[in-house]
Amino acid sequence: MRCPRCNHDDSRVIETRAVENGIVIRRRRECPKCGRRFTTYERIERSTVLLVVKKDGRREAFDREKVLRGMIRACEKLPVPLETLESAVASIEEELFGLAVGEVSSAMIGEMVADALKSINHVAYVRFASVYREFTDLNSFIEEISRLLER
Repeated sequence: MRCPRCNHDDSRVIETRAVENGIVIRRRRECPKCGRRFTTYERIERSTVLLVVKKDGRREAFDREKVLRGMIRACEKLPVPLETLESAVASIEEELFGLAVGEVSSAMIGEMVADALKSINHVAYVRFASVYREFTDLNSFIEEISRLLER
């Protein structure tokens, strides 16, 4: 693996461990030339493409990073570790690819993300739901919070 600082074409693996429910391998590396330490991730490359059908009918390839960015945005300034979000995204991705279909709706992905956030942090869930479900007024917020409190 090439060093991101000095571009030396070799590095030494210091530590290896499985993350995201064993789906990804995280490796800590060190460059023998400049001594910089950096992290790499190894994941299975999927041979099939999963298309996401948007509300307006457009189709685009599933992007796990886009899902993660949305979850990170919902959890901004909340005590939610990145590893927790990465694990949730890995579970969502596995479930989607496990369906063995070529296309899924963005609404289905949105519901999966909302469900995951609901179990991680209620404030993050309400933030995500307010954008995803397009809350238009204060009553929408109150109704959703009331449903959460009932459970």
